[in-house]
Amino acid sequence: MKKYFSLCIVALLLIPATATKLPAQPPQAITSPETFFGFKPGTDQKMFTYARMMDYLKLLEQESEMIRVLQVGETELGKPMYLVFISSAENLRQLEALKEINRHLALDSAIPEREREAMIRDGKAFVMATMSMHSNETGPAQAAPLIAYNLVAGVEPGMTEHLNEVVFMMVPSHNPDGQDMIVNHYNQYLGTEYEGSSQPGVYHKYVGHNINRDFITLSMKENQAVADIYNLDWHPHVLVEKHQMGMTGVRYFVPPNHDPIAENIDETLWNWSWVFGSNMSRDMTAKGLTGISQQYIFDNYWPGSTETSLWKNVISLLTEAASVQLATPVYVEPNELQVGGKGLSDYKKSINMPIPWPGGWWRLGDIVEYEVESTYSLIRTASRQKNEILTSRNDLVRKEVERGRNEAPFFYIMPAQQHDAGELYAMLQLLDRHGVKLYRMKQDATLEGRIFKTGDYVIPLSQPFRPFIKEVMESQQFPVRRYSPGGEMIRPYDITSWSLPLHRGITSFEITQKQPQLEAQLELLSTENLKPQKTMGEGDYQVFSANNNESYSAAFKAMAAGLEVFRSSREISFAGHTFPAGSFMVRTTNRSTMQEIFDDLLLAPVALQSQPEGFSKIALPRIALVETWLHDMDAGWARFLFDTYGIPYTVVRPSEVAGLNLQQRFEVIVFPDMGKDQLMQGTQQRGEQYFIPFYPREYVKGMGKEGWQNVLDFIQNGGKILSWGRSVDLFTGTMEPKAPAESFRLPVNNVAQRLGGQGLNIPGSLLKINLLPSHPLTYGMPANIGVFHRSNPVLQTSIPQFDMDRRVIGSFPEGELLMSGFAEKAELLEKTPAMVWLRKGKGQIVLYSFTPNFRGSTPVANKLIFNALLLE
Repeated sequence: MKKYFSLCIVALLLIPATATKLPAQPPQAITSPETFFGFKPGTDQKMFTYARMMDYLKLLEQESEMIRVLQVGETELGKPMYLVFISSAENLRQLEALKEINRHLALDSAIPEREREAMIRDGKAFVMATMSMHSNETGPAQAAPLIAYNLVAGVEPGMTEHLNEVVFMMVPSHNPDGQDMIVNHYNQYLGTEYEGSSQPGVYHKYVGHNINRDFITLSMKENQAVADIYNLDWHPHVLVEKHQMGMTGVRYFVPPNHDPIAENIDETLWNWSWVFGSNMSRDMTAKGLTGISQQYIFDNYWPGSTETSLWKNVISLLTEAASVQLATPVYVEPNELQVGGKGLSDYKKSINMPIPWPGGWWRLGDIVEYEVESTYSLIRTASRQKNEILTSRNDLVRKEVERGRNEAPFFYIMPAQQHDAGELYAMLQLLDRHGVKLYRMKQDATLEGRIFKTGDYVIPLSQPFRPFIKEVMESQQFPVRRYSPGGEMIRPYDITSWSLPLHRGITSFEITQKQPQLEAQLELLSTENLKPQKTMGEGDYQVFSANNNESYSAAFKAMAAGLEVFRSSREISFAGHTFPAGSFMVRTTNRSTMQEIFDDLLLAPVALQSQPEGFSKIALPRIALVETWLHDMDAGWARFLFDTYGIPYTVVRPSEVAGLNLQQRFEVIVFPDMGKDQLMQGTQQRGEQYFIPFYPREYVKGMGKEGWQNVLDFIQNGGKILSWGRSVDLFTGTMEPKAPAESFRLPVNNVAQRLGGQGLNIPGSLLKINLLPSHPLTYGMPANIGVFHRSNPVLQTSIPQFDMDRRVIGSFPEGELLMSGFAEKAELLEKTPAMVWLRKGKGQIVLYSFTPNFRGSTPVANKLIFNALLLE
């Protein structure tokens, strides 16, 4: 490896130091965005689609040697995703050699000093920008063609020289599917009362705004493509993620962020955020741009956004521009200007906002201008401090590797034997995609009084991405900070738990004492080693353990493909294997179909020649998934879960419920986390006020009384309901059928408001629950797990009456509830139900006080959904 790399260095050194720098092409030689699109980017009421934008950037690639366009992946709907490189022609000719320098500086802690000096001298600062992952934040993506043109055409004085030292990398649209959805929606309603309204549904195949909450789990293809750029392929030194925020506050946020900050991050990176942010504020203000703010609203404690690159030693930055109504300008009266959250108490001149914006018209063109100027500033700073940035990057690698050798924890060890071994392998593959080095034990060892076995998996902390490893493998403890000594606590911006082992139900041990002998006992695993080596056994039946999530996937896919599937209602032992209650058996009448299902598995089932006793045939349930048009992200995550596991379903909008024959079409209705008012009336609540959201009128209709009556009839006549999060409120008050005399209350209530008044506050944390054993809803589950909770709902059951019944399936125990994250007055939850089964008439209802599929990040609770879908 070193010899190969040295050849790359030599190739670079062979370039004469006095080689003539190719000047940027004069503007007249390059097609301008205005000429190509027919309008200047940022023009009022004008936007281009993703395809048109990429056509333009590819045209620039043909016209200029200073730009290169590379496909790096695909979106969830199959659109190509691109990475655009802009630099001097000379740098782009040497791009692969520069990439190799980046890789070594990012990953090699033992580069000989002479070689390191050569890399720093001859390398370039790679600055990466991602644009408009939130597609309703239109400005950054609309600015992308203008940024590219201005850089290659030399519009900004001095920028051509800076590009001799910088390779600017741009993902022109982080969410191409969403960009087209937003542009098409905007154009459809242009000139009507709904011009600039919110797009109905999520602006993505699945998750909408939550696309920026996925950079640990990497569930979405768009995020996999972007993360691969900095985890595995190009290793940029600086990354900026460009967003937008509300319309009535500051005009532009630049780093540094507000407290709290992640404690696993080295101080070097926080100091760099000051350097880049301060230069942006200074440079943009010097250009006459006002309303620039720092240390405002956005903290940097939580990983999960694109800037999770920070945990990979990348200088990672966030910018946020004030929004318009997509492409329609807004007029902001001075009295409407306000601040909220952390960092600014008044909209006035302050150290965090040296020159406030006075109010008036705010246009898409303003956002584009701010994006262009902030990009110039980033490139200038990176150019002027190129050597320091490259030195700092490798210094951090050395630091983190040394920390891993000398500071606890030293290793994480995961036994190969797990309750759900499939989730272990899935987690290892995810960590591998994050660039983490994984190992396997070659012999048994006793460490800190515990015996570990040959084949157990080990993650040493002595590696470059140590901050990320520690962050995602440990249990989170929120760093409490206050605005003043003994004063109000600074609240977290987002969730407070993301521990991969706890969220996936994986047993993991933290080794806190040095183990010098262990490294010699480890085998490094490649990506290929992490792929399952398995062969489908011969036999007419394949048996899958209920302990494994992927067994449910196999069962659902087999039923959908027309294969017979059976399930056990008790523990069964045969052929040297013991299978817990709820395990599946698939009859392989079509071996090619079974082979396709088998190929997607991480674990091999047990093959049998004949059918054992104790299994009963099951059928595929017909499922309705209720999803509002109001940017219903949790419903999108439910769709993603169902699609991933091969579970067929039909999306039903609340306004459609009244007109459907629910009993004839479905056996199960799923209500994900959405407010009762959105589901019933189509209204939204902000504090104590209700309002009609800004959507075209036909998309803000709820179920209404007729739809609700249809749901009640569905339950009474044998239908099954799954409900979690806020939608639980549908089932906790007085049920009002058409006949008032038939009003009733289910034997369950939501007491979250009362407990909130007593101080209960859980901003998104993992809490322990105990599960009822040997119940169909808990098949395949351990005795207790962690579930993701956000304070509401909190369930309380009562003695049932009439044709009703109830069972507590899961409950919060006494004692330590908090497994990861932050909670206040969590003891108020002790002994309260976390999951309740109810019967009403012939129907069944399953209520969850937690979100069992929170942002696709809690596979430990998946089976609690799957078992409910299969209730008989």
